[in-house]
Amino acid sequence: MTQYTGIWPVAPTPFQEDGSLDLEGMKRVLDCLIDQGADGICVLANFSEQFLLADEEREILTRLCVEHIAGRVPVIVTISHYATRIAVGRAKLCKSLGVDIVMMMPPYHGALMKGNASQTFEQFAAVGEVGVPIMVQDAPLSGVDLPVPLLVRMAQEIEAVKLFKIECPRAANKLRDLIAAGGEAIEAPFDGEEAITLLADLDAGATGSMTSGMILDQIKPVITHYHAGRIDEATAAYGRVAMAINHENRQCGWLSCKAAMVEGGVIASEACRHPIEPLHPAIRARMIDLLKPLDPLVLRWGK
Repeated sequence: MTQYTGIWPVAPTPFQEDGSLDLEGMKRVLDCLIDQGADGICVLANFSEQFLLADEEREILTRLCVEHIAGRVPVIVTISHYATRIAVGRAKLCKSLGVDIVMMMPPYHGALMKGNASQTFEQFAAVGEVGVPIMVQDAPLSGVDLPVPLLVRMAQEIEAVKLFKIECPRAANKLRDLIAAGGEAIEAPFDGEEAITLLADLDAGATGSMTSGMILDQIKPVITHYHAGRIDEATAAYGRVAMAINHENRQCGWLSCKAAMVEGGVIASEACRHPIEPLHPAIRARMIDLLKPLDPLVLRWGK
C-alpha cells in the first residue's frame, strides 16, 4: 500500500486578539494534532487562512512548523498562486526548509482569471522541476476544471505529481475514475472537505483524508477500520461523527476548529482577520454541543 495513508489534517493558524500571529499557539496546535494521531500535517492551506497571510508570515510559519514538527510526521505546505514564478519560488523555499510535500491548486485569481489546461500543466511541471512531491488540490475554490485526463497526464508526465486531494462535487466518482485511468501513477488519492463524503470516497479507493484539525482522533478510526476490512465498524465510526462533520462543513468552516481549540485550552483566541466574521454564538454553541458527547482530545488537550 502507498506510504500516503491515514489522516492528514490542515492546521489552523492561530492569531492574537489584535490579529498578529500567535507563534507559541501554532506550536501547541501542531502538538495537539500529532497527539490526536495525525499521519501528516498540512499548513498554509485554505483552512489555515493562507489568503490572509503576508509573504513574510508564510515563511515564518513554514520555518516554525518544519522545525517544531521535527520529522515526527510529514509536512505539507500549500504554495498555490496564479503566478507560476511565485509558485516556483515558494516551492524552492519549502525544499530549502525541508518540507516533505507541497500542495497546489491550479492557477487562478478571482472569478475570471483561470488557467486553462495547458497553463495548469505547465505550472505544475515548472514546480515539479524543484524536486518536491506535489499534491494536486482539486477544490471548488479555484473554479478551475481539472478533468481526469489532465490529472492522469500530470501524474504520468510530471515525476513530482504523486498525490491528489479531490474535494469537488461528487468526489467519489472522480476518485474512482482517476484511479481507474491512472493506475499506479496515482500514488495517493485523498479526499478532503472535512471528510463529509469520507465513506463514499473510501469505497472509491481513497487512501487517506485531509480533514480539518478539529476531531481527527474521532475520524481516523473510520479510515483504520475501513482499510483493515472492518467495513461495519468503519460505518459505525463514521455515523458517530457525521453530525459534527456536517455542522462544521455546512455552518462553520475553519472557525469550528479554532473554537474547539479554545474550548480545550489549545490556543488562547479564535480570532480571525478581517474581513472574516466570527462564528454566530448559536452556531458555535451547537458545534461544541455536538462535540462534547464524542469526548474528543481537542476539548481536553490543554486542560
